[in-house]
Amino acid sequence: MRYAVIIEKAESNYSAYVPDLPGCVATGTTVADAEAAIGEAIRFHIEGLREDGLPVPEPVSLAEYIEA
Repeated sequence: MRYAVIIEKAESNYSAYVPDLPGCVATGTTVADAEAAIGEAIRFHIEGLREDGLPVPEPVSLAEYIEA
């Protein structure tokens, strides 16, 4: 599965979250660190859902850049 990820600049790091997986978040000191961390967080989150017998949400969110 391929999930949309949002990465935001915070005061001294970057935070990442997955709109389709509520509660799935990660941080990193760089964008690359945040990307790696959220990848691990997604895998861990999905594994936990499966272990608990809960459904894994389908990825439905999209992210695009729009020129303004």
